[in-house]
Amino acid sequence: MMKTTLDFLHDKYGPLMSMEALALTFDRSKEGLRVSLNTKSDFADAINAAKRKCGRRVYFKSTDIAKIIDGGEV
Repeated sequence: MMKTTLDFLHDKYGPLMSMEALALTFDRSKEGLRVSLNTKSDFADAINAAKRKCGRRVYFKSTDIAKIIDGGEV
């Protein structure tokens, strides 16, 4: 049985992804991703919609990231 993108992300990172995990997923450096997310673009808007803050830490919902990767709307 083939794994979906969501299954892969959940198995590897769990329900919430850290900035480091997101950078690895998109094959970018952590700082490069941070700069990309602070610009005005469709990519940044989609990823920022998946953002959740827990104190000073920033996480991203794996379900939303899987939808973005698969080409769907968040």
